[in-house]
Amino acid sequence: MAKARGTAAWRWLWWEVTAVGRTVRTAVRHSGPERDTVVQSLKAAGAATVAWALTGWWLNAPLALMAPWTALALVDATVYRSLRSGLQQLVVIVLGALFASAAMAATDGSTLGAMLIALPVMTLAGTHRRLGAQGIYGATTALFVITYGAYSLTEVGHRLVETMIGAVIGVAVNALVLPPVHLRNVHDQLRRLPRESAELLRTMAEGLRGGEWSAADAAGWHDRARRLGQVLKALASARQWTAESSRFNPGFRLRRTGPPPPPPEKADAVWERAADHLTAITRTLSGASGERARLTTPGAGFLRRYADLADEAAALCEAEADLLAGHERARAEKRYHAARRRSQELYDGLADEFRRLDDPAAAAAGGELLVEMKQLLHELTDFARTDMSGEREDEQRTR
Repeated sequence: MAKARGTAAWRWLWWEVTAVGRTVRTAVRHSGPERDTVVQSLKAAGAATVAWALTGWWLNAPLALMAPWTALALVDATVYRSLRSGLQQLVVIVLGALFASAAMAATDGSTLGAMLIALPVMTLAGTHRRLGAQGIYGATTALFVITYGAYSLTEVGHRLVETMIGAVIGVAVNALVLPPVHLRNVHDQLRRLPRESAELLRTMAEGLRGGEWSAADAAGWHDRARRLGQVLKALASARQWTAESSRFNPGFRLRRTGPPPPPPEKADAVWERAADHLTAITRTLSGASGERARLTTPGAGFLRRYADLADEAAALCEAEADLLAGHERARAEKRYHAARRRSQELYDGLADEFRRLDDPAAAAAGGELLVEMKQLLHELTDFARTDMSGEREDEQRTR
């Protein structure tokens, strides 16, 4: 038992070390979230060092810790958050310093008595939602003032000046030294949608064409389609980060290179509808599979044609993924137009096959599959027109 636990612990340690190594190599070789994290960490460390040098070494402040501590906390994920956090932190630190000084004066300099008075109040005040994550700094500031034992108005004034110096340095470093601009994640999530949709459509087409798909296969397809909703949520979150990172951020002017602006938000709505149609298609197939199927499966000929149409829809998704990534745009557009023409031909043939269905129950399931695929193809082709026209408008504005 002990040997097994030791082996498991070594495996876990090895996994952690290799994961860190992969992250380091990725940060060195490629731009991305890993490199962004390294840059922000170095900026925070640099801001704290500069704040300490200014207050502790040059100004010889009595409690210079306040400046680097504040600067370190204010190098946040966006410039807007740095400014907002700076204001919140300044408010709570002022409250913490003043309340701790009053508690020290009321207890005649008793450290324990001042803690019993100040810490419960400041800890409770720090939970106020308007103060956000900065609320805890009120209690820690009170703790610093009480344990340091300096509570005169002059000494409290020193604490506030040190805090303001650290706040100015932290915000300035975050805003002026490679200010964070969160554009890449929107592109990543947008590329995931067509890529994962194409993989699902290919898998589904292979199963339908072979005629050996089971209830478990159909349930798996439906689960994968529903999980596209998680990608859409991640995309919405990335949009919010992008909007926030552009507020009060000179990075768009200071940086000459970097990821291009993401496509407009109307592309998100198109993919949301496309994911809904994929979910409806897989739900129908799931209902028509298994021994206790609720729906009647259309004929083998209909399903083979449907599989061919699903393959063309996957080709459209793959072309969209390449267009969004900027990979061989001319070739991707050519593949898109070919898939669009081919999908229309296949749809017409599938519609003829549907008219030959004699069983009303089979026609009900086949009609639902046909309608949902038609709407999915419409969204995919409409998205391509929207995206390419939007890009041309961006290029014209750039010129």
